Amino acid sequence: MPAYHSTIPHTKTVGNMALLPLKTQYKGPAPKESDKPDIIDEAIYYFRANIFFRNYEIKSESDRTLIYITLYITECLKKLQRCTSKNASQKEMYTLALKNYPIPGDPAFPLNALYAKPQKGTEEETMRQYLQQLRQETGLRMCDKVFDPQTDKSNKWWLCFAKRKFMDKSLAAPGH
Repeated sequence: MPAYHSTIPHTKTVGNMALLPLKTQYKGPAPKESDKPDIIDEAIYYFRANIFFRNYEIKSESDRTLIYITLYITECLKKLQRCTSKNASQKEMYTLALKNYPIPGDPAFPLNALYAKPQKGTEEETMRQYLQQLRQETGLRMCDKVFDPQTDKSNKWWLCFAKRKFMDKSLAAPGH
C-alpha cells in the first residue's frame, strides 16, 4: 500500500517547500484559507496511516510541507502524553511552537537532504515565519484531536503513536 500524498496544489514556494494557504488565527506569510481543508487538516487526517512508512516518495513541494507537519505532529504527541488537561496541553503546544527550532539548511535540521536551503535574507525569514505558523496551528489542532471536550481526557488512540518515527526521523535533537 502506498503512502498518502498531498492533493493541495501550490503556487508559491519557499526553498523547495510549498507555501500553502492555512485556516489559521496566527500571523504569518501563509495565505488565508477559509472553506477548504488545508495542509494541516490533510496531515492530521493521513498521520496515522503515513506514520508507518520508513520511505516516502516526494511527488511535489506540497509533500515536503506534509512531511514537516507529520514530523511535528509526532513531537506534539510526545509532549501531549505528559499533559493532564486540554488547557495544560494548549500551553505546552504554544511553548513547543515558539521554541527555537532549526530550518532547512541549518546543520541541526534532520532532513537537509530533502529540503533546499532558503536563500539568505527575506526567503530565510519567510520560511522561519511559515514554519512557526505551521507549528502554532498544528499544535492547537492536535489539542482538539487528542483531548475530548466533554471529559477533558486524552485519547489513547492518538497518544499511542507518540513513539513512532515517520521515515525514521525526528525533528527533535537526539536526547530530547
